Amino acid sequence: MSQESPRELIPLHVAILTVSDSRTQADDTSGDLLAGRVEKTGHRLHGRAIVKDDVYAIRAAVSAWIADSACEVVICTGGTGITGRDGTPEAVAVLLDKEIEGFGELFRAISYAEIGTSSLQSRCLAGVANGTYIFCLPGSTNACATAWDKLIALQLDYRTRPCNLAELMPRLKE
Repeated sequence: MSQESPRELIPLHVAILTVSDSRTQADDTSGDLLAGRVEKTGHRLHGRAIVKDDVYAIRAAVSAWIADSACEVVICTGGTGITGRDGTPEAVAVLLDKEIEGFGELFRAISYAEIGTSSLQSRCLAGVANGTYIFCLPGSTNACATAWDKLIALQLDYRTRPCNLAELMPRLKE
């Protein structure tokens, strides 16, 4: 019986985009939480920005990171609700080469256990664009913690078995 050799973490370069009409660097708790989690798990913070909840501002920021070959993951927080100003899904969806439908479904299922039927208000999504993973999360700090701790961190960790998103990265542009 062969035993698989242990894998080591492959650090990824992760950018954090906060979408908000009111948050600043001083009070961006969701961005702070995600940046801290990225570094604590051994990944590298590639960049961080805050943009207004404007489809074109969001799209421009995400597009710049997608075009940057050193950026491997973009995590957006905010703008995934259902109010008139919530435009992150619309801004990002058109940029995606492929959507990862299961991410939103699984996030809402996990969130349901925590916040009940309020979870249906989240339009979070994930996908791939130009070989870069993109995750769009709610602006709530608790929602960001849930998404990172229970989904994203595990899938960006090359050591997660039986499979993970990190190990697929070399094949994303095939």
